Amino acid sequence: MKNKWSCLAIVCLASLLLSLDLTVLHLALPSLVTDLGANSTQLLWIGDIYGFALAGLLVTMGNLGDRIGRKRLLLIGAVAFGAASAVTAYAPNAEALIAARALLGVAGATIMPSTLSIVRNVFTEPGERTAAIGIWSGMSAAGFAVGPVFGGLLLDHFWWGSVFLINVPIMALVLVGGILLLPESRNPDAGRLDLTSVVLSFGGIVTVIYAIKEAAHKGLEHADVLLSGAAGILLLGLFVWRQTRLAEPLIDVRLFSRRAFSASILTNMLAIFAMSAMMLMFAWYLQLVLGWSPLQAGLAQLPGGLSGAVGGILAAKLVQYIGRNGVVALGLAMNAGSFLYYTTLGTELNYLTLLPAMVIGGIGVGFAFTVNNDNVLATAPVQRAGAAAAVSETAFELGGALGIAILGTVLNSAYRANLVLPAGVTGEAAQESIAGAVGTASALPAGQAGELMVAARTAFLEGVHLTSLVTAGLLAVVALLALVGLRGVPKVIPEEVLARAHS
Repeated sequence: MKNKWSCLAIVCLASLLLSLDLTVLHLALPSLVTDLGANSTQLLWIGDIYGFALAGLLVTMGNLGDRIGRKRLLLIGAVAFGAASAVTAYAPNAEALIAARALLGVAGATIMPSTLSIVRNVFTEPGERTAAIGIWSGMSAAGFAVGPVFGGLLLDHFWWGSVFLINVPIMALVLVGGILLLPESRNPDAGRLDLTSVVLSFGGIVTVIYAIKEAAHKGLEHADVLLSGAAGILLLGLFVWRQTRLAEPLIDVRLFSRRAFSASILTNMLAIFAMSAMMLMFAWYLQLVLGWSPLQAGLAQLPGGLSGAVGGILAAKLVQYIGRNGVVALGLAMNAGSFLYYTTLGTELNYLTLLPAMVIGGIGVGFAFTVNNDNVLATAPVQRAGAAAAVSETAFELGGALGIAILGTVLNSAYRANLVLPAGVTGEAAQESIAGAVGTASALPAGQAGELMVAARTAFLEGVHLTSLVTAGLLAVVALLALVGLRGVPKVIPEEVLARAHS
């Protein structure tokens, strides 16, 4: 086998790019309102559709990698992701951008489970495996941090599509490095991919997401919400039922009976649910409330993401002192504390007071994600590493997409509820979002424009405070769930224990 740490570098680069692609878009959202005329609903779809397509196909692609080879699938995905990025960069309108982002999600689904399953197969010694997953998690966190900086640099000099073009050279490097360095691995006993299960899993996940998204806009009682929600639950129920009757299921549902697996999946999903809302919230707050440039906003968020990388690396050592449940619970509690601080944000900011909260929260995220990902992979048989990685990342992407849809809607709803338009100012765009208010103000006389922006910033801050408080409470509850749900999971989960567990 080629040098395992070189392999880790390649898969980490691919993982970094996928997380980077999420955060560069947040800084581009105000530009999309101006250049493409995107309304608030289209903005949510532009942000959500990538994660929806990704989440819907991860289980299928993870199983496909187990069958045809994880390296092969990753290389196919690298080519597809680079091509889809070029298409996205030149989308002529909001509808085309939504479609192109969906293609990016499909391509990303071929890469994500491959990266983590390759790590699982290359690093078989328990201590090295946890450390490697910590580095992998840290690089993902770094992507969230570096994305806004790259995006800010590009948006200060070029049009919004440039934030997607940066994917092309990076994926070319992943492709070349993968061909030269990555070993191939697959499940030698894998059977035929069950197409019925593929349809049920994709349809169920996407339909449930659609129902939740529509509920956030229309209310739970709306007919579309009730019908799509019922259809999604039915499809997922049929999917689970079918898995119990297949010799080679897409997901071994028996894994969910193991606390280390199910509790880690749940806490990861709820944690990223909260974190995705924070990234969206800060992108708007720093630019539209404080008036910072995209580059300044990106640099401001950099310490939080980089501290997540530090937390990922430290997590493996900390497990030895306070256990797996202690590390996850501590990380989530640290993150809850940072969100409590965000409830004090105002129209002026002393950045040095914000910095500690961002760093503490980032380290906490690194703690939680590293240990949870290691729990999931260590619990599954090595020959089904792709399927296990896909389940973990499906929960991750599903939580991220739902966080943007639901908490983003909470943010916008609070904005609309608290906005008081100045006398003589009208406009639906200003009432929809703070970005719409910026566009409306640009066409008004200076006096009215100033009054409108004061009202919009005040209303938006009310939304920030409410969203932060809700998120802090959610993270505190999840920390308690992790403390209880992961109690008793061994600090070290060796391969021979796994072999007995799945024999």
